[in-house]
Amino acid sequence: MEVYTGSDNPEETRDQRVEQQLTTNEGWLLRLLTGVRSGDLSLADAMEELRSLPYEDLGYAKLDHHRHLRVGFPEVIFGQGKTIEQLVTLAERLVARSDRVLITHLSQEAYVAVQRRINDAVYNPVARTAVVNRAKQTDARPGIAVVTGGTADIPVAEEAAVTAELMGNEVKRIYDVGVAGIHRLLDGLPQLREARVVVAVAGMDGALPSVISGLVSAVVVAVPTSVGYGASFGGLAPLLTMLNSCAPGVAVVNIDDGFGAGYVAGMVNQR
Repeated sequence: MEVYTGSDNPEETRDQRVEQQLTTNEGWLLRLLTGVRSGDLSLADAMEELRSLPYEDLGYAKLDHHRHLRVGFPEVIFGQGKTIEQLVTLAERLVARSDRVLITHLSQEAYVAVQRRINDAVYNPVARTAVVNRAKQTDARPGIAVVTGGTADIPVAEEAAVTAELMGNEVKRIYDVGVAGIHRLLDGLPQLREARVVVAVAGMDGALPSVISGLVSAVVVAVPTSVGYGASFGGLAPLLTMLNSCAPGVAVVNIDDGFGAGYVAGMVNQR
């Protein structure tokens, strides 16, 4: 006896298959369009919903809800310089339309306020980041290593690692292996050679990315940090060192820009 377990409506079956593969933002848009097609949602109500698709104007901020559809990752909240009330509102509005939210440069006090309203927000006190990840769980893509010259560089490195992990990547951490003790770096060489992208975070003289790029075939994303004494000029000295690297394959981001480095590494690794 034949048992039929599918839908009598081919359109419905196809829509269900598509929706299972969508992010929160894409799924919301599909349900909106499906509601209009079926007559369950009026054109006027649909237009009201769509007003916030390009961006939502809050006065002090214009939230880019459309960014995930354009570039594959939602807008990220930079916590510094915003009030706690603003941060809470921004996080709530983003999580309503996105399955992933990242807040950088976030204080512990501000995180507590966010977490009261978004229970599954997770704080990394070293990176000063808060993450909400409601994306469908898939196997993380291996291929990224995050390396620091010193322990003082770890906060920037952790911001890079958190960002890359939220983008669906597996990250290996290799910390405190600066050129003052090059043998420490060489001990981690097998892991570095497995990576497709290496994020090299260093202050002081900033020589670490050049050394790594001369040892591995991976793309090296160099991150200068503001760690160092007076002549480092708040990270300018390592920035110039990295920009003047004689080793090929080194791309440089801004001083202390762990997020930017993690994002670039995540994009490269997903290609």
